[in-house]
Amino acid sequence: MNWKIIFQLSIFGLIMAFGTISLIPEKIEPVFWLAIFVFCAYVIAKTCRGKYFLNGFCVSLVNCVWITAAHIIFYSTYIANHPNAAKMGQSMPMQSHPRLLMLLMGPLFGIGFGLILGLFSWIA
Repeated sequence: MNWKIIFQLSIFGLIMAFGTISLIPEKIEPVFWLAIFVFCAYVIAKTCRGKYFLNGFCVSLVNCVWITAAHIIFYSTYIANHPNAAKMGQSMPMQSHPRLLMLLMGPLFGIGFGLILGLFSWIA
């Protein structure tokens, strides 16, 4: 595993964490993520000597830490700019504790997107 490249690529997750709070609309956010995933997969394929899937998976796990932390800290601003996330949170259990719900759901999203980035990295 190449922890240096994992951390370096996770900086894109940190940038997106702050970008998604108020700058990037949720409708075009997937386009940014697709570009980031393709770039990360390319870099992992070029710099790592093996374990491509695992390196890509770990990048997304570190990303989920950045994103979850930023969204919890700036929850009010994030929810104000992401009405679909607010609507989804109202239909989930623990409606009265949305930050705790984010803390619990963040790693699940990290695992899900980690499987996607891991697959991209393996294919690249």
